[in-house]
Amino acid sequence: MIRRLVLLLCTLTLSACAGYSGAGLQPGVATEAEVRALMGPPAMLWELSGGRKQLAYPRGPAGFQTYMVFIDTAGKLERTVNVLRQEFFAKVQPGMTQAQVLQLLGPPQPQWEAYFKARDELVWEWRFCDSWNQASRFDVLFDGSSKIVRSASSWQEGQKSNYPIACGQSD
Repeated sequence: MIRRLVLLLCTLTLSACAGYSGAGLQPGVATEAEVRALMGPPAMLWELSGGRKQLAYPRGPAGFQTYMVFIDTAGKLERTVNVLRQEFFAKVQPGMTQAQVLQLLGPPQPQWEAYFKARDELVWEWRFCDSWNQASRFDVLFDGSSKIVRSASSWQEGQKSNYPIACGQSD
């Protein structure tokens, strides 16, 4: 009996992890409906050229990923990408709009957004796991009036607590 219970719990845990990242969904085979059934409703959706779609699945604040799921013109899964990575952060440049940043990184954590009146500056923040396996944050600073990117930076959470905070990186 206990053995069956342990097996059931392991199965449920593994299936939850698959839904978290979309693991197991095969590109070119899985449909948009199957993506939504496994991963849930997207936080954001963009209609792309030619009938393609982009769906955002942020997994914060406790998680370290935002998955962008791309659906092709036939309604099939094209690819799934964790965008909270250095190569995507490097694409954030001064002059970009908020809409461009959202489509690149997905929505920031609302509880970590801040407005600084003295500088007329809005800050959006995402949590990610850096290349040293440390819990980190990526900040984008916008001009408060124009909503255009001024700058961006990242920092490790351990910098504020004086000890490193390790994270698991499954990608």
